[in-house]
Amino acid sequence: MKSKDDAIGWMKRAPFDGGAEIEIRQVFDTENFGEALTPELREQENRLRAQVGRK
Repeated sequence: MKSKDDAIGWMKRAPFDGGAEIEIRQVFDTENFGEALTPELREQENRLRAQVGRK
């Protein structure tokens, strides 16, 4: 989704009953962390992704 408003619009069209509760959360990607994402953290991220991919 490009924005929170897009997410809200999509959820309004979803086939939920009137009593459903929806929580919208922002998801981050590694590129969002800029210089704070050190080479060590990037390697850790790659290892975790590889582990999850094998399951």
